[in-house]
Amino acid sequence: MKRIILSAMTALTMAGCVSSPAEQGKENTQQEFNYIVDQFADLQILRYQVPGFEALSLPQKQLLYHLSEAAQMGRDILADQNNRYNLAIRRTLEAIYQHYEGDRKDEQFKAFETYLKRVWFSNGIHHHYAEDKILPAFSSEYFVSCIKTIEPSGLPLRQGQTIDQFLTEIVPVIFDPAVMPKRTIQGGDQDIILASANNYYGEGVTQKEVESFYAAMKKPNDQMPISYGLNSRLVKENGQLKEKVWKVGGLYTEAIEQIVGELKKAVPFAENSRQKEIIESLIAYYETGDLKTFDAYSILWVGDTTSEVDFINGFIETYGDPLGLKASWESSVNFINQEATKRTKIISDNAQWFENHSPVDDRFKKKEVKGVSAKVITVAMIGGDCYPATPIGINLPNADWIRRDHGSKSVTIENITEAYDKASQQGGSLGQEFIWSEAERELIKKYGFLTGNLHTDLHECLGHGSGQLLPGVEPDALKAYSSTLEETRADLFGLYYIADKKLVELGLVPDAEAYKSEYYNFMMNGLMTQLVRIELGKDVEEAHMRNRQLIAKWVYEKGKAEQVVEFRQKDGKTYIVINDYKKLRNLFGELLSEVQRIKSEGDLEAGKQLVENYAVKVDPVLHAEVLERYAKLNLAPYRGFVNPIMKQVKNNAGEVTDIVLDYTEGYADQMLRYSRDYSYLPTYND
Repeated sequence: MKRIILSAMTALTMAGCVSSPAEQGKENTQQEFNYIVDQFADLQILRYQVPGFEALSLPQKQLLYHLSEAAQMGRDILADQNNRYNLAIRRTLEAIYQHYEGDRKDEQFKAFETYLKRVWFSNGIHHHYAEDKILPAFSSEYFVSCIKTIEPSGLPLRQGQTIDQFLTEIVPVIFDPAVMPKRTIQGGDQDIILASANNYYGEGVTQKEVESFYAAMKKPNDQMPISYGLNSRLVKENGQLKEKVWKVGGLYTEAIEQIVGELKKAVPFAENSRQKEIIESLIAYYETGDLKTFDAYSILWVGDTTSEVDFINGFIETYGDPLGLKASWESSVNFINQEATKRTKIISDNAQWFENHSPVDDRFKKKEVKGVSAKVITVAMIGGDCYPATPIGINLPNADWIRRDHGSKSVTIENITEAYDKASQQGGSLGQEFIWSEAERELIKKYGFLTGNLHTDLHECLGHGSGQLLPGVEPDALKAYSSTLEETRADLFGLYYIADKKLVELGLVPDAEAYKSEYYNFMMNGLMTQLVRIELGKDVEEAHMRNRQLIAKWVYEKGKAEQVVEFRQKDGKTYIVINDYKKLRNLFGELLSEVQRIKSEGDLEAGKQLVENYAVKVDPVLHAEVLERYAKLNLAPYRGFVNPIMKQVKNNAGEVTDIVLDYTEGYADQMLRYSRDYSYLPTYND
């Protein structure tokens, strides 16, 4: 649970900010490059450049090539993890889209096309962020009529199933709002396993059964516990609970075998013996499914701070499981941005100073910060749960004991943040509508890109890497609230320290005023502008959004008597105004102290109260106003990316002489190509 997602407001207020120019590509110059690919529903599709790729050696490019192939081969795994019908629905929609012979300008077909694009983006039928089921704007009758035009051999029918039987099964899943309404339920009084539509657990498995099953596995006082349940689906067979492990020869073997094949091709191009050992260890984990092997791989990976090329591939983040046990499949392939990494090296070199001066109780501080490394990377390929919507920062590994004994590795993905920045310049921003005055606009214009990236650095490198659990506290003690509270803790660490004079002393910010741009952006987003991502009347559900509202609402309420932050009206519109930035910083520090206590002590009840009281509910009047103002701007609150195409250049003897990047592929073209070339799983994976 260690990633940071770029907020809607931050992404859209970067326009006009100063950033370092990307290097020129062979076929695209900075001036020619079109970052915006497509826009539909609440989504905008962008492309990113990979500056510095051409300067890499041929072996490095070949390493990136094979790792990138592996990154695309697990796409079906994520779709199936999100919901057991996702592959059937995606394949059906694609069959209609490719073979439809009717009027493609018809409103019903246009609505169908938008729905398919949304399913592609979300890797399934539930919204990628809000996690509500995406309801089509075309009729079920139209859908049925389209199905009837497709040959049965072109549809993902079960063995012996007729088209009518298929429709009886699939139509309610798509069209009935009461069937599988939400992918992941984060809390409340209901059984969050039974109520969630994801596919991490078999039918009929209850929350109580899951908790008891894994509690029985745990060893008392185990200081190096494996991540129980991380890489399996828990099902009932003949009334007994059983794990179906995701591995070669197990569940998802068809895709995992392909991933392993590309990883084996990558081994000869490893930059050094340690990187070779890392890749081979990951292969061994995929082949055995052994979580101790995964821990061994993670320890090797976190210790590799010298390789220029790096990657993530596997079952890692647990946001999709309401209990935070099961991991989604994801991949990211990258190489280091040497110049920008100077910034994160300064931060990681001073990690102990930041830990020592944190405003939390000394009992919860690490006496010795080990192995904290950080770098700025250039991503070359994203896949699985990093695609199309990708994080801008990652801190791994997730196991607390590995972080305690071996450290952590943090990355900030600067070519992605730069793509957001450039696209905002091409497509517009929220700034004029929601920022209080010209003073705040100038702050953001002058410092926004810098402080946005710096907050990510602090969040990932120091926030997630800070603090410690008290002896005997289980890593999953905070249960369904764990993800929200962990992101809250990391964000607060970054917010508290971005205003510290130490950052000026270290040369990370130009002056003592820079932090104010991040404070204003964060408070405006947490209290107002992120609400554009939520339907009127709905609660905040996603962990990162809950985190931001929790922080912003808590400090607003605690500072209300002194009007540290306030809502003001101007021309009939509501704005956020920060009256005292120093007191705001103190409030961030107070909340950080409490959240760290909750995590360190495993205080579930206090964590639950904090989340439920501040992170979930939305003021309906303010929400309606924000949505009304936003609707006039014709902007998309969510953004994602298409990948460049990596192509091998070969000579007459068939030898690879170069790897080149092609940035010209469109959104639908890429999605259909991925479904054609990287789709290995059966439609139904029971």
